[in-house]
Amino acid sequence: MAAATPTPAPGTAQATTQAPGTRPALVLIGHGMVGQRYLEALAELGATATHRITVLCEEPRPAYDRVHLTSYFSGSTPEDLSLTPASFMEEHGIALHLDDPAESIDREARTVTSRTGQVFPYDVLVLATGSYPFVPPVPGKDAPGCFVYRTIEDLLAIEEYAKTRTTGAVVGGGLLGLEAAGALKGLGLATRVVEFAPRLMPVQVDEGGGAALLRTIENMGLTVHTGVGTQEVLTSEDGSVSGMKLSDGSSVDTDLVVFSAGVRPRDQLARESGLTVGERGGISVDARCRTSDPHVYAIGECALASDGRVYGLVAPGYEMAETAAADLLGREKEFTGADLSTKLKLLGVDVASFGDAHGATAGSLDVVYSDSRSGVYKKVVVSAEGVLLGGVLVGDADSYGLLRPLTGSVPPVTPEQLVLPAGAGAPVALGPASLPDGAVICSCHNVTKKAITAHTTVPEVKKCTKAGTGCGSCLKVIGQLMPPAADKGLCDCFPFTRAELYEIVRTLRVTSYEKLLDSHGREEARGGEGCEVCKPTVGSIIASLAPTLGASGYVLDGEQAALQDTNDHFLANMQRNGSYSVVPRIPGGEITPDKLIVIGEVARDFGLYTKITGGQRIDLFGAALDDLPRIWARLVEAGFESGHAYGKALRTVKSCVGQTWCRYGVQDSVRMAIDLELRYRGLRAPHKLKSAVSGCARECAEAQSKDFGIIATASGWNLYVGGNGGATPRHADLLAQDLSDAELVRLIDRFLMFYIRTADRLERTSTWLDRLEGGLEHLRDVIVRDSLGLCAELESLMADHVAHYRDEWAETLDDPERLRRFVSFVNAPGAPDPSVKFVPERGQVKPDLTVLTLEPLGGTR
Repeated sequence: MAAATPTPAPGTAQATTQAPGTRPALVLIGHGMVGQRYLEALAELGATATHRITVLCEEPRPAYDRVHLTSYFSGSTPEDLSLTPASFMEEHGIALHLDDPAESIDREARTVTSRTGQVFPYDVLVLATGSYPFVPPVPGKDAPGCFVYRTIEDLLAIEEYAKTRTTGAVVGGGLLGLEAAGALKGLGLATRVVEFAPRLMPVQVDEGGGAALLRTIENMGLTVHTGVGTQEVLTSEDGSVSGMKLSDGSSVDTDLVVFSAGVRPRDQLARESGLTVGERGGISVDARCRTSDPHVYAIGECALASDGRVYGLVAPGYEMAETAAADLLGREKEFTGADLSTKLKLLGVDVASFGDAHGATAGSLDVVYSDSRSGVYKKVVVSAEGVLLGGVLVGDADSYGLLRPLTGSVPPVTPEQLVLPAGAGAPVALGPASLPDGAVICSCHNVTKKAITAHTTVPEVKKCTKAGTGCGSCLKVIGQLMPPAADKGLCDCFPFTRAELYEIVRTLRVTSYEKLLDSHGREEARGGEGCEVCKPTVGSIIASLAPTLGASGYVLDGEQAALQDTNDHFLANMQRNGSYSVVPRIPGGEITPDKLIVIGEVARDFGLYTKITGGQRIDLFGAALDDLPRIWARLVEAGFESGHAYGKALRTVKSCVGQTWCRYGVQDSVRMAIDLELRYRGLRAPHKLKSAVSGCARECAEAQSKDFGIIATASGWNLYVGGNGGATPRHADLLAQDLSDAELVRLIDRFLMFYIRTADRLERTSTWLDRLEGGLEHLRDVIVRDSLGLCAELESLMADHVAHYRDEWAETLDDPERLRRFVSFVNAPGAPDPSVKFVPERGQVKPDLTVLTLEPLGGTR
């Protein structure tokens, strides 16, 4: 290995100790939120291609969202909280070592040794070790029943212990302490909070805000002790927690104690390796996040920034991660301090503080509104010149998204108008439009109003700028900054959205497009023929509700035929040369040899190109329109039916071979896939539907890239929803886990029918779920917890579909009148279309297409 040399100044090539021809080695210690953001920043800058990256993670799972940790107790799973896309590490060549933290750093040799004894050489070392919970050194602090509130494993342990307990206490009344109190209350424990300071959340709110918060929390049934500390944790005869002795001499009974009395920087590795640390902790770094060793960076809660602060919020941590990543590549970026504004919902109470919340600026003035009856407290701090310096909001923090970006400027209205509720003063003409372009709307990712208004939808803003993907407090303002839709109607014929039209059709039992247009269309469209947007949309709605409405489920009957898209007109996909494809259904991808032979014979006899698809089916291409009924007849006779490849309906339910054949399988995935495909076949939807069932966590069926995917567990099935492959891939979200067969089917019934009921035209489940207000949690509320009381109705609609399903190919073959439409030329039945031609290729056929050639004007040159 080459001799070590100092890191050069930023902007020059990074000094390394790697062998010639190899990439520099970068080791990241810690894989929390800041660590993951650092990796993302490296990927965005192209550094994952130029460096060999190793990540040492102390926890048994990749980075997850600690900001929303408490949502675990309201239904979110550890998978929901994950911040690490499944393919991220593999795509960027990053070696992630879980449950294997760094134990020591040898800066002279430039190596890191992990707990398992592995030694990792580095050219660049990044410390993102975060912080650890401070536990007061009181007797009994280590007794069974004492916990900290920091990781998912902490939450799992608290949840398990609380099952046999009735009371709980939280030591600490700050942000995390109140979240912990809410969690204990949610677990059914009588809960108390003990805070040493004279008020709750002493760092974020002032005395008035603390008083308002105290009243609201006590009204929820929690007991709060302020101005006292914990002197001892009392234990019972078996050694477990039985109570606490407080500093005022009183004692309280409790079965469980959660310590949430603040955090300290995890700088032990740095100390032991000789790096400079602050007097009160934290690894000292400069404005580029470099430590006293030029080969080592420190970011996040473990770092003592150049302004002398240790930042415990995620937004500064993200900015430090981006700074360190930029400096690695010689980019100009510095971290010299950050906005400490905060907005949270604690125990259901909105709490926010921003800027100089305590009025520490000389000559500052407070403007306060307080309503103790409703638990609302608002304060803004202004200078003598009217500059907004900061504020505190408790009970009503709706204005936070506007006030925080205005900090440092003179607002366009008086300070009184900033805090008074509507009706208590002059109307406030203050909205997002009043913010300057340079106002930072998303402090987590440092995104300005100008950057946000360059986009037109919230999903686009999230994808392109990351705004709104952190704590989420800016989402309301982002939505207000988006241009309003001029008209939310489906098209020029209807003033209603697709979801609204669905409700009209269902409620009024409308079975005719013409009647719907004449009764609910725009005035100028009534009596007309409609358009190519609304006709197939309404046709799909009527088809999906046909059993419930008492209408014909056959999409080519009467008026319905004129409403269908091109492919539905002939129950087959039209190909580029005017021929059609035939795709028989093969449930679960399981097929007998006899059926395989039939498909081969049909392909041979009709000269069809044959292709096995990614959906575990066999496509037959090149069928003439006149031949479709004859091909179907052969296939139907052999037991096949339409695979609905032409319709906005269920396509396939893929499967692996499952436990029947695979030594890793834990459930019968093939049986489940077949059952689901046969249940949902023919179900018309706003867009196509795809599914898959994997028999174990190895996920061979790729279920998490489907609209609804199922993965077997030892205890049942996990259900994922909203996945998508295609042009804009989306990893499916875990909706529920360890379901029985019946529970799984019931949830899928509800999911599909709620999607069909509320989605927009041509909207895949992935886009729909991203657009759905409240996202996955709202979906879980509706179809798991039945918050809207719709589940019985959704199940009934699906039962109607299952009971009335008919194969469209078979129905066509049974009706001579329906067969009349399957001719190329009405005046010459049986005559082939002379424009549909083929040429041989690789033992099969392909379309014979005329290639357009362009010649320069004036002939050849």
